[in-house]
Amino acid sequence: MSWESSDIVDAPIGDVVRWHERPGALHRLMPPWQPLTVHQEAANVSDGQAILRLPGGLKWVAQHRDHVPGERFTDELTSLPLRWRHTHEFWALGSHRTRITDRIATPVPGRLLRSTFEYRRRQLRDDLAVAGRTKGPVMTVAVTGASGLIGTALCAQLTTCGHYVVRLVRRSPSNPTERQWYPAATDPDLLRGIDAVVHLAGEPIAGRFTDSHRTAIYDSRIGPTRALAEAAAQAGVKTFVCASAIGIYGADRGDEVLTEESERGTGFLADVVADWEKATQPASAAGVRVVNVRTGIAQSPRGGALQLLRLVFLTGLGGRLGDGRQWMSWIDLDDLTDIYLAALTDDSLSGPINAVSPNPVRNEEFSKTLGRVLHRPAFFPAPSFGPALLLGREGAKEVAFADQRVVPARLTAHGHPFRRPDLEDCLRHQLGKFKE
Repeated sequence: MSWESSDIVDAPIGDVVRWHERPGALHRLMPPWQPLTVHQEAANVSDGQAILRLPGGLKWVAQHRDHVPGERFTDELTSLPLRWRHTHEFWALGSHRTRITDRIATPVPGRLLRSTFEYRRRQLRDDLAVAGRTKGPVMTVAVTGASGLIGTALCAQLTTCGHYVVRLVRRSPSNPTERQWYPAATDPDLLRGIDAVVHLAGEPIAGRFTDSHRTAIYDSRIGPTRALAEAAAQAGVKTFVCASAIGIYGADRGDEVLTEESERGTGFLADVVADWEKATQPASAAGVRVVNVRTGIAQSPRGGALQLLRLVFLTGLGGRLGDGRQWMSWIDLDDLTDIYLAALTDDSLSGPINAVSPNPVRNEEFSKTLGRVLHRPAFFPAPSFGPALLLGREGAKEVAFADQRVVPARLTAHGHPFRRPDLEDCLRHQLGKFKE
């Protein structure tokens, strides 16, 4: 049995082929709702081998073969008793358009493959558009937190765009693309040869807001950010992009529309984020262009709030939090990495930028939309004491019941295009629930 999918993208065939051949392509094309994770990418598409992890310790080993440069390559499953042969074909349609055809030889019914290849089609088309829009000199970018949800997606997008990524890690480096980083005693050569830094590392916010957790949240951000900013200044790095959060606006702003010009709020997280952004000053004082990416609630089933909510809703027990009137400022994960890429490549961006969708929604609307996408009810409201039991009273107020109507005013004024500004489109893409 065979199955075929074909699409046309507005990009030269050379760009399309190179995108597929670069590190990160497999990460970018892997649907996030599937129980597969990338363990090893192929060194090349001629005879390399890619390895994916499956539940239960199983591995999907894909052996590349039948490579015709600029025209096609094939990967074949060799580790499991399932026939799977996937041929990627590329055809030039003039100088700026390319037809891409995926031919699958497998007994798996085509209806089970449609959502996967619809996701791949969308990802490729959007990634190529972003790569063309941000095209410029090749950069070497140092990234902290590269193994996290955002870091993994961003590093893959950077490398498929042709940039080089150096991962700053706390453990001993395992390959030439890693450098060991000690925030308390930063090596003067840590950022040697680095053009830009993306700083994502920090203790996860989720968790019960005990004294020790609050200390970990604060200490993992302020000191390390200042040390890295000082290292960037000393090394002559051109751009320093640091993660930040919309928590700076406080947890209870009601219907007030919050832009980058809005006053900061009050509370623990507002204090943390304010000090976090101040910690980048050693870089900006030295003439380094600094961008603080104030991130909203990133949407991906691989992590964060959606990972948990998806499981709750699939059991049929989903619903709003409390009265559901609180505003949620969310963002599609791919839109978020696009913003980081824009921050790295656009010299006119500096200072704080709100990384949120232009269309915040109330929690009740978010819950109804997620239920509709998953074909599950959304009428079981979570009582306010539930999040309080998990996060503590302060954590519930600042995280679960945060009421923040944040908009990306600076990005909008800048003409920045969003892939998925509509919540339902975002959730359908991230969860593989495309409309027929």
